[in-house]
Amino acid sequence: MTAYTLGDVARICGVSRRRVRYWERTALLGASERTADDGEQPSFDFRDLVSVRRILGLIEQGVPLRRIRDSADAVRERFPELEPLPVLRTWRDAPRVLLHHQGVWMEPDGQLVLDFVPEAGAGAVAELAGHPGAEDAVSAAREWFERGCELDVERSTWDEAEACYRRALALDPGCADARCNLGSLLFNRGRRDAARAEFERAVELVPRHVEAHLNLGTLCEEDDDPRRALSHYRQSLETDPLFPGVHVSMALCYEKLGLARTALSHWRRYLQLEPEGTWKRVARQRLEKVEG
Repeated sequence: MTAYTLGDVARICGVSRRRVRYWERTALLGASERTADDGEQPSFDFRDLVSVRRILGLIEQGVPLRRIRDSADAVRERFPELEPLPVLRTWRDAPRVLLHHQGVWMEPDGQLVLDFVPEAGAGAVAELAGHPGAEDAVSAAREWFERGCELDVERSTWDEAEACYRRALALDPGCADARCNLGSLLFNRGRRDAARAEFERAVELVPRHVEAHLNLGTLCEEDDDPRRALSHYRQSLETDPLFPGVHVSMALCYEKLGLARTALSHWRRYLQLEPEGTWKRVARQRLEKVEG
């Protein structure tokens, strides 16, 4: 199992060393172990990375640290077989913390919660013409990029989404995220060469851009070049080992190279990150098949 230092966790998760150290010392992070050569220095594993990322996500959604701690303690007591922090989620983007496990929503103490999803109202997609402007070009580019993200989820609004991304790039040609998303949109529309150019430009702007390398890896696999694809996936993994899609892509690529056992570690990582994710059934089947 890969060990991470305090500095590694801080760098990967974008959090201060002091903060991680405090969470470890106060037992919010329960999986870390002491190093063999220095009893004062904690050593973290992949589960800790997932837990730190979940804590930060909950805090960003307005959940107080005390509530996170109490919820994690309740899960540990009620479900000792689970890693408590990765299964915690907020409810309807509100600072209410619930446990989501095997497709079921529960209070941390185990009480079931019914999931009623309201229907989306009319007019969910806004008209581009009414989009407010901004004097600062970079801020305006970010707004157009975010609008594009809202629009490119539906095929019916792909034209508007592409217009948003191109507007963002006209304002800020260095917006690597807009280039990457535009590339994905072009790829989905069958324009592979144009998509590749956008991904490559994104990597030129941000050499460690996770999604751009992931997308370039996908194109390499389609070109029947799995080893080159793997090099792009590794770039993504080095930058963000907590991105579930990278582990799926690496697992499938290793299998394509005939390295099924090497792929297992990435299927395990995926299930740690997304135990209820889209690929959960495939991941579990692969693990059962190879491990017997």
